[in-house]
Amino acid sequence: GLVSIIVQSDLPAEYLTDSQLNKCFSSLVPAQPVPPLAQTLQGYLRALEPLIPEEELVHTRKNIQKFCGEGGLGPQLQEGLERRARHSNNWISDWWVQWAYLESRQPLPVHSNPAISLPKRDFSDWRGHGRLPVEYMRGQPLCMELFPLLFSSCRIPGRKHDTITHHSRARHITVVRNYQFFQMDVYNSDGSRMTESQIHAQLLRIRAESWKTDKEPMGILTSEHRQTWGQAYSRLLKDKLNKESVRAIEKGLFTLCLDSPVMRVSDDKYSSRMAAQILHGGGTHSNSGNRWFDKTLQFVVGEDGSWGLLYEQATAEGPPIATLLDHILQYCQLIKKHTIKKPDPKKTPLIPLQMPKKLYFNIDREIKRDIEHAKQNLDILINDLDIRCFNFQRFGKELPKQHNLSPNAFIQVALQLAYYKVHNEVCASCDIASQRMFRGGRTDYIRSPTNQMLKFVLTFDDPSISREAKLELLREAIETYVTLTDQALKGQSIDRHLLGLKLQAIEEGLSVPRLFMDTAYGLATHWKLRTGQVPANTDSVMCFGPLVPDGYAVCYNPQSDHVHFSVTAFNCCEETQAETLAATLHSTLCQLQELLQPTV
Repeated sequence: GLVSIIVQSDLPAEYLTDSQLNKCFSSLVPAQPVPPLAQTLQGYLRALEPLIPEEELVHTRKNIQKFCGEGGLGPQLQEGLERRARHSNNWISDWWVQWAYLESRQPLPVHSNPAISLPKRDFSDWRGHGRLPVEYMRGQPLCMELFPLLFSSCRIPGRKHDTITHHSRARHITVVRNYQFFQMDVYNSDGSRMTESQIHAQLLRIRAESWKTDKEPMGILTSEHRQTWGQAYSRLLKDKLNKESVRAIEKGLFTLCLDSPVMRVSDDKYSSRMAAQILHGGGTHSNSGNRWFDKTLQFVVGEDGSWGLLYEQATAEGPPIATLLDHILQYCQLIKKHTIKKPDPKKTPLIPLQMPKKLYFNIDREIKRDIEHAKQNLDILINDLDIRCFNFQRFGKELPKQHNLSPNAFIQVALQLAYYKVHNEVCASCDIASQRMFRGGRTDYIRSPTNQMLKFVLTFDDPSISREAKLELLREAIETYVTLTDQALKGQSIDRHLLGLKLQAIEEGLSVPRLFMDTAYGLATHWKLRTGQVPANTDSVMCFGPLVPDGYAVCYNPQSDHVHFSVTAFNCCEETQAETLAATLHSTLCQLQELLQPTV
């Protein structure tokens, strides 16, 4: 049913060229602004104040004065960015994708590709259909141009950097089960979309054909270090059969991963195990061979009813993906409640469907060696990742709302407080803010801690401070964070602008300004706490790995009366433990509830 819902979804401008897309969507949303230089640098200094000692701040202030002053590069680089903004669809998005994703050489699983694990489903009712309307935020339309690019797209490995390929008019998806890949058409020969009955019948044929596990899990190759995979990719494509099979996977609308059931665990560990399964497949002895990590969209469906989505971020980050999933789940729910008619309007064509094409590979000694190395490296990476998911059930977003507090800012304060309780310090933290209110916009960061947040954290456990004073400090910390959020949603956040200034200097063949070379900038961009709110209309759990070896990643989905959290850390770092931070976050939220609503 999942396949038929997505295939039958009428996404806007599905097969338009990039130039047509830009023209189509440019009338809906404004261009992303280049923030004023002085405003960004002042914001940068404020962000540093809770993180570094005063002597370091003095040094950074001098660098900023030189950067902005007479003969400094700041105004010149700012002018270059403004010129770039006038002559491009979006002045930072292409640079961001190249710098943050395509030039990264780290493996895609854990380090880059996020996963969304969804509640277990009964797949006996498999029909569905729907359309994706234009989205709005605060009454303003959001840029929709990323949605058609999600389909028939794939990341292509390279030795120095990767590329993204977008194919038009794909007629098939790729289905993988027991490490075997199949090319399954979802359009009939006359161009009409297949009916749900046809798709269901074809999936059953694939299931019958793939009962035995392939000896060589080709998909494991895509989990490698990007340079290593780029070299193996070149060797792989020298063979004509291999090239045809790889191209079929790359060109497919998306990949459907039909996973084997995994070892049963206790109820309290189930959500963590499922998140791990979607994120990396559970290892080379589990379902990791059922992945093509370069593919933009991979829907994962387990035999036990578990399911979710793994996606590659170079094409789109979380917000559009969450919207797509909400769209799918909404129609599943409407059909279950019989609110809309189950659509299967077309009669099944008289011509019998061909068996989905199995994709074969010629595996020589070199490729077999590449697979063995990839298996070893992926298992090491998987064993290094600690994942803890939990459902906080004491309250949800309604509690802070009752006290006129922003739920997201409230959770951010809780995260900073929990981190401080564990590590006795605050750290550079980034929350992801969508920039889709601008043409071609991707994301920016909302930074914490702030001075106000640090003040609240430092006084929280002080018994000499009254409850009323702590409440006032909490409110100030939340209001400051809300202000930063509003600035980010208006395109006035600091991090993409700072990156743009740095890349503009490189573009003009200039030396990288000292501002970006000092200790403060390194500390300010060493994100020990990577966070992301992915609000969804269902009990989904997003999961991703930390950005740095000694860091955490925390994702959360606030519902009205509960909040889903996932916390990850690397086992190789003795200082970080996902289980410890998760438990501390749970108790911290309870303490904040007590502060808002004292029981005595």
